[in-house]
Amino acid sequence: MGLTSRALEYTTVLAALVCVGLAVWVWPRLARRGPAAVLGRLGVIGATQLTILTAFAVAVNTNFEFYGSWGELLGHVDKAPAEVTTLGHGGIYTTVGAVRGGLVQPAGPQGLDRVKGIAHGPAAQVGRVESVKIVGRRSRAVNPAFVYLPPQYFQKQFHRQRFPVMVAISGYPGGIMNLARYLQVPQTADRLLRAGRMQPTVIVMVRPTIAPPRDTECVDVPGGPRAETFFTKDLPGALKQSYRVGHDPSAWGALGYSSGGTCALQLALRHPGVYTSAAALSADYRIGDDLTTGSLFGSGPDAAQRQREHDLIWRLENLPVPRVSVLAASSRSGEKDYGDTMRFLHAVKPPMTSAQIILPRGSHHFTTWQREIAPAMQWMSGQLTFPQDTTPSPHRPPTPQAANRPHP
Repeated sequence: MGLTSRALEYTTVLAALVCVGLAVWVWPRLARRGPAAVLGRLGVIGATQLTILTAFAVAVNTNFEFYGSWGELLGHVDKAPAEVTTLGHGGIYTTVGAVRGGLVQPAGPQGLDRVKGIAHGPAAQVGRVESVKIVGRRSRAVNPAFVYLPPQYFQKQFHRQRFPVMVAISGYPGGIMNLARYLQVPQTADRLLRAGRMQPTVIVMVRPTIAPPRDTECVDVPGGPRAETFFTKDLPGALKQSYRVGHDPSAWGALGYSSGGTCALQLALRHPGVYTSAAALSADYRIGDDLTTGSLFGSGPDAAQRQREHDLIWRLENLPVPRVSVLAASSRSGEKDYGDTMRFLHAVKPPMTSAQIILPRGSHHFTTWQREIAPAMQWMSGQLTFPQDTTPSPHRPPTPQAANRPHP
């Protein structure tokens, strides 16, 4: 039986029920004094608890697929990098050999000092990861973020150059620490850059919710949090004001895993004038209400239409297709979103282009996403146009951490 099969789930539930029944039946016989009776009662309690916990764990894993196979559960997993299959034509790739105001502010380490693998040394040689908070003028949100600045950002020959931007979005309820510690976004960027497989890029790492613990799913909730506004207006505006980043949409892309991947696709398809590429690892292709989101679309006659417009497959079939590039990653075995991923990719039509990472097996956790993140970032680097505009000032503006650098 497969680890995520219903047969295993039903078997463990049945075993738990049988164990509970046997415990009730034999308990009177164990209600005596003596070491044997005491050990018997302890054994019954232990077996009952073990079967109940096993059934619960299997049920949770079957529904959320944290582990897709017995091999993954036991640690026997394939860690080789995944491969991108191109389904369309990509954007422009140019090979090349940031705070003023209060919208991006220095923050404490926010856990960055506990992340391993981030290079130490002069910024012009190894780059820098900054710990900041981003203030949303329109959304009124204040969100934590890590910002990766490549070594070229600090080098003299690039002192007026703007850089392309990747917005990396974590899953829910995870945060920016997951992007740095488990997905290893800044460490991967450093390796790809040194290998010549990625152009110098500013990467901002954020979480998908702007009103924790509520899961806002990058949606502007009627009368509630304005997450879509934060990602499409506040975040780009703050970064453009505070760092030397490209101002044209062709220099901007979003990527993420799980809920963050859902957000990335939503942002590109709904706002192609802000993000022109998106990479999604284990994403959903439609957004609905649940216990963590509450009511995302309000009530009344327009609520159903608002929700429909966040169904990405429906958008591709019923609305004009934007000129964006997307990458979708899933697994044939172990991922619940595989069917929807293929339906989404098959719905793509010009001028939109697509690529895919499809693993033979994988599941909804970091073991799978770590295989996919490097090829996804390399793919996205190929979609982003290296900005041709430069800053008007001959002097490099300071970064948010000029006075208070974090502990990388």
